[in-house]
Amino acid sequence: MALGLALGLWALGQGLSFPKSTLFVEQGGKRYLLRVEVADTPERQAQGLMFRKSLGEDEGMVFLFPTPTAGGFWMKNTLIPLSIAFFDRQGQILRILDMEPCRKDPCPVYYPGVVYQGALEVNQGWFQRRGLTPGARVGGEALKLWPK
Repeated sequence: MALGLALGLWALGQGLSFPKSTLFVEQGGKRYLLRVEVADTPERQAQGLMFRKSLGEDEGMVFLFPTPTAGGFWMKNTLIPLSIAFFDRQGQILRILDMEPCRKDPCPVYYPGVVYQGALEVNQGWFQRRGLTPGARVGGEALKLWPK
């Protein structure tokens, strides 16, 4: 955890920016569009949505990993309650969790209990409000930025 915090603070000091793109989530014949920022490097992934005060209703951050992982996410210095969907390389959502802001240690780590290669963070309840469940599919332009 200390490494993640150190990378996040370093990234903030560097004025780290994120590529912007679009994604969709679809299930049951319905498709929902999102504007996303792409966290495709360890530095961007460590910073994530830290210190953000708001997130638009159809906005989010997608985390794209070069290889499958089972690692957890934490909410240190994240001010917005979030929902996170963990998905495989084909875009199938495997698990959705709700995460709460955490301003001081100890912060819980949210483990999905599945092996995944991407994760999509949105405002808490976004998936539920649209009736989206595991088995839904993530797709769109942002996935073209997947690290090799």
